[in-house]
Amino acid sequence: MNTVRYEQNPLVTPQDVKPYHEGYEVIGAFNAGIAVYGGEILMLLRVAERPIAPEPGIVLAPVYDEAAGAVGVTEIRADDARYDFSDPRVIRNVSTDAGFAYLTSISYIRIARSTDGRHFRVDDEPFLYPAGRFETFGIEDPRVTQIGDTYYIVFSAVSPVGIGVAMASTRDFRSAARHGLIFGPDNKDVVLFPEKVNGKYYALHRPTVRSVGRPEIWIAESPDLLHWGNHKHLAGLREGMWDSARIGGGAVPLRTDKGWLALYHGATEDHRYCMGALLLDADDPSKVIARSAAPVLEPEADYERNGFFGGVVFSCGAIARGDKVKMYYGAADTSMACAELSLGEIMEGLVYE
Repeated sequence: MNTVRYEQNPLVTPQDVKPYHEGYEVIGAFNAGIAVYGGEILMLLRVAERPIAPEPGIVLAPVYDEAAGAVGVTEIRADDARYDFSDPRVIRNVSTDAGFAYLTSISYIRIARSTDGRHFRVDDEPFLYPAGRFETFGIEDPRVTQIGDTYYIVFSAVSPVGIGVAMASTRDFRSAARHGLIFGPDNKDVVLFPEKVNGKYYALHRPTVRSVGRPEIWIAESPDLLHWGNHKHLAGLREGMWDSARIGGGAVPLRTDKGWLALYHGATEDHRYCMGALLLDADDPSKVIARSAAPVLEPEADYERNGFFGGVVFSCGAIARGDKVKMYYGAADTSMACAELSLGEIMEGLVYE
């Protein structure tokens, strides 16, 4: 695979984003959904902010307070034996069966705008901010699908009752309408197809199972983008390969002359995240035609291997023009980057089933 990473990478870093909350620091600007609007390329960034502890030995956990309409902070002592702080992303309560307690940061969606796709300026204000009881731990990993003149944004909604998927829509990227949860907990990595197929909308999704089953890609259909059914298992894990531990939808599927090309992420047991591809039937996307044996993009550059959570490339959006695919992706759960790939080479690397 002839991969061309932009020489400007990383394109957006935490240092490029001014904290929205007083007393916080931006630790991540990553996993952005991508849209083309008004002659610009837009990144809908997942911005993660962390409250700065007032003194050593204190860990702060931000939580959106629905009643107050603002983010508050829970203070925990680092020597409290009830909690496990080994994962920098989460605080776990080891004294209960629930395990999970808090996130160490809160995420929201902010727009970065560019005329050349390489140099971005970040809006001062959030575009989508946590709201309601299902988003008290934040909103994450948006994907943007244009259907007609409307852009539909799906994102993970995180709260103590689980991770669901909510949807919003906009026509101008200045204001947005909220449509509530479209997939209940536990689910994530939802990606909407950009057009109807035989009169139906389709979406990839990834149920996060706690008992029987594994974190794999499913597909569902809908008459109206709000009510989803006829769920089918689409693609599973592959033992001993780069996508052996978990997989999920990535960029919005691209229509090609051979079918729908879905760029997806896969991870190993040691949490190394790569990007690969599925080719789905043009008239029935629930049928897998082919799948990439090797990753189309893997963490090799320093900014992909090192960061808040290293060894990660994670795309939520791509732009295809002729043979060129511009894949924008989160690097190391920290920043945004872009790589150009050949559509023809991606197709040549597929193994037909």
